[in-house]
Amino acid sequence: MGFFSNIMGGGAISAKEARQKMEQGGDFILLDVRTPQEYKQIRIKGAKLIPVDELGARAPKELPDKDAAIYIYCQSGARAGNAVKILTRMGYTNAVSFGGIMSWPYEMVQG
Repeated sequence: MGFFSNIMGGGAISAKEARQKMEQGGDFILLDVRTPQEYKQIRIKGAKLIPVDELGARAPKELPDKDAAIYIYCQSGARAGNAVKILTRMGYTNAVSFGGIMSWPYEMVQG
């Protein structure tokens, strides 16, 4: 965590750490908290879209397991950090941000 978590606040991991956790398998949710327009342009494969401003209303139904590993990203990292705070306040125990798609060096889906 180190330097990156100091910038992002609590509940943050690097893109590399997120990628390693995803490759290890197991259950996790990859959550994109950008707008539908941003999601449509480019996204990380397998990401579920819930815009950050809809998270409070949609999370209870769409993310029922409050102990699930949830890896969150946005465009640059700010909204993902907010999403971690929102979910944590709602009782989610394992939500972390790995920043923004702009710093994701791995494959993505366009269109």
